[in-house]
Amino acid sequence: MELLLLAIDKTRESWVEDGFRIYEKRLQHYGRFRFEAVIATKTLLPREEQIKREEDALNRLLKPQDSVVLLDELGQGMSSMQMSRWLNQKCSHSRGRLVFIIGGPFGFSPAFKQGKELISLSPMTFSHQMVRVIFAEQLYRAFSILNGEPYHHP
Repeated sequence: MELLLLAIDKTRESWVEDGFRIYEKRLQHYGRFRFEAVIATKTLLPREEQIKREEDALNRLLKPQDSVVLLDELGQGMSSMQMSRWLNQKCSHSRGRLVFIIGGPFGFSPAFKQGKELISLSPMTFSHQMVRVIFAEQLYRAFSILNGEPYHHP
């Protein structure tokens, strides 16, 4: 199965990029994992217009058979063990790519959330750049749990 992580805007901090690349490389052990940054508009726009442009750009990258999961503060929270079981089920039942999306600073519109699964990494708010590293690490942890590897210590 192909896993794709889409995120609004590029990483501006090299240390964030370095941290993400560590887990991106480790994830290749479990299958095809790709990351793509969707470049945000450079002009200052009203919040709703900014969200619309970001979502239009994201929609152009999605395929009808994709299973889309939004990383959203209002999504389902889960432990690392729960995430590993959830990931196993998603990988077993998805026909297309499993696509995770990190939104921009204003998040997602209610219309974009419609029909998509939402998961939350924490009740706390993180910068959308930091979420890339945190999510990649949790995805790696979930795969290591599924494969009985010693990375996770319950």
